[in-house]
Amino acid sequence: MPRPLTGLIATLVATLLGGGRAGIGIPASAQATNLSGQLLVATPELRDPHFDRTVIYLLRHDAEGAMGVVVNRPIGEVPLASLLRGSGLDAAGATGTVWLHEGGPVEPTRVLVLHTDDYAASGTTRLGEGLAFTWQVEILRALAAGGGPRRAVFALGYAGWAPGQLEDEIRAGAWVSVPADHELLFDDASATKWERAYARRRISL
Repeated sequence: MPRPLTGLIATLVATLLGGGRAGIGIPASAQATNLSGQLLVATPELRDPHFDRTVIYLLRHDAEGAMGVVVNRPIGEVPLASLLRGSGLDAAGATGTVWLHEGGPVEPTRVLVLHTDDYAASGTTRLGEGLAFTWQVEILRALAAGGGPRRAVFALGYAGWAPGQLEDEIRAGAWVSVPADHELLFDDASATKWERAYARRRISL
């Protein structure tokens, strides 16, 4: 169940204002075993509390390692007007809320926004399959103006693996990879995302 938010508005504002970080992007090269764009689903055998029953969208997977964002651990809601005021932006007329999620244990005070690619700004990386991700504060301005992406996941932190680490964990039975789609990524039924994603795995007879 989502936890009440206390003190995370300031964190969200500070991390959004921090902008993108050089080197965190999608490399141009792709490997034969590239799982980028797939869902990484924790198996029941994985008991690490950071990843127990998580569903991760893989933003990058190549010879340099892997990076993804957890999409099924909501934390709570933040009013968009509060975020705008905290960022020094005009909040007049801003309505609605933004749901925050636990995106992963790496840099858990930074915000990564996974979203549909109908929005792009200076800090946006397009991923293909109608998806993109953004680090920058401009996305708040777009939302306040009635624009921004049609669907989005606002995540604190992300998950990362060193070269070969994810492959080793998959071989050890900690993860399975399954196809991703927009409905599972962006719908509000977080409590059932793990079951739905895990049901997509291939079963060897």
